[in-house]
Amino acid sequence: MTAVKELTSQPKYQTFYDRLQAETVVERNKLLSSPIIQDALQGNITLTQYQAFLTQAYHHVKHTLPLLMSCGGRLGGEYEWLREAVAEYIEEETGHQEWILSDIAATGADAEAVRHGRPHPDTEVMVAYAYHCIDRQNPIMFFGMVHVLEGTSVTTATQAGEIIQRTLGLPNQAFSYLYSHGSLDQEHIRFFENLMVRVSDENDQADIIHASKMFYELYGRVFRSLPREV
Repeated sequence: MTAVKELTSQPKYQTFYDRLQAETVVERNKLLSSPIIQDALQGNITLTQYQAFLTQAYHHVKHTLPLLMSCGGRLGGEYEWLREAVAEYIEEETGHQEWILSDIAATGADAEAVRHGRPHPDTEVMVAYAYHCIDRQNPIMFFGMVHVLEGTSVTTATQAGEIIQRTLGLPNQAFSYLYSHGSLDQEHIRFFENLMVRVSDENDQADIIHASKMFYELYGRVFRSLPREV
């Protein structure tokens, strides 16, 4: 008798964005289960912890514009449409690091000390990996970072901000970063999805998925580096 080979069916996705979401779900859930995130969502957070979060946010957000500019400059001519999108991102993201410094000042901390300080090593490594992707691997991998940061903001930013504000009794001026990104990134996610559905090159798709997995891990390390007890 002729042996019949058992065929394994591969998942079918309507778009590359659907595939990206599906193939990074394990890494995304690992990030969202970070103890500091779960503590914050339950109201178990101190002022020092919130200030530490804002400090590390400043130290990676201040690189957003340089990273976008570098990415746009290195994309090939076939991605002219993606360069135009990068230009829109640059306009949208300009000055956000200053919002974070204003939030830090509103909590009573020294914003200028944060500006001139150094990031935690885990934050520094995440930023360094982003530059490495653009400069030494494939510039389109930067969109793996976009996927992680904006997706995480949409999932937790507004909810976490409201709980932290109630817990700590801080003014609205201390939450411009979290509140703005919770609503703003809803629009960005739709914009990002419309971009990803146009990425058809299989190698570029694989690189974006790999980068997303890496950034979920690296961003998770940033959260796990934050103090849980003070």
